[in-house]
Amino acid sequence: MPLIIGLTGGIGCGKSMATKYFAAHGIDIIDTDEIAHELTLPGGKAMSLIKKTFGTSFISKDGSLDRGKMRKLVFLNPIFKNELEAILHPLIYQEVVRRIQLTTSAYLLIVVPLLLEAKAFQELVHRILVIDCTEQLQISRTIARSKLDEQEIHAIMATQVSRKERLMQADDIIINDQDLDHLQKQVERLHLKYLALSKDKLNKPA
Repeated sequence: MPLIIGLTGGIGCGKSMATKYFAAHGIDIIDTDEIAHELTLPGGKAMSLIKKTFGTSFISKDGSLDRGKMRKLVFLNPIFKNELEAILHPLIYQEVVRRIQLTTSAYLLIVVPLLLEAKAFQELVHRILVIDCTEQLQISRTIARSKLDEQEIHAIMATQVSRKERLMQADDIIINDQDLDHLQKQVERLHLKYLALSKDKLNKPA
């Protein structure tokens, strides 16, 4: 079993960019958002259950999940959110476990936006890395990159643990409040740290 780092952070904190810098060092990445997307493509493993649970009005013409419509539904009603997660999370978890067995890099990064809300995923990781920035930066970055308005962003943030709670549970923290060069240097420092920890893990007797 390789050293497994769970990367998390609030919306707009820069998880994707940090992940790209780790990947540039040859580190294998398992992104649970990407897996969720695959599961909800036409013919995806989650689609029959989603259709059965929520009806055809949440299915796009091509057979994929209508993500915009579903997003509005689950943020308005936590019952529907729980129902969707009950479908997706077990399938995502199974795929994560499968991909862990295939990793070949010195250590492994699992990107889980709701890592601190999902105990099953926490049990898979050895360390928690939080990508952090101010709430104001979260909002401005998300508005700049997406079609979400500020009200929708606040609704998403309300479903996530607080910034304070994330920082309290972190083993490692990247403060992404400056330029990309600043972010990249922090990734490089942690990369070296994780390589050393990975060697220590391998050298420890079973």
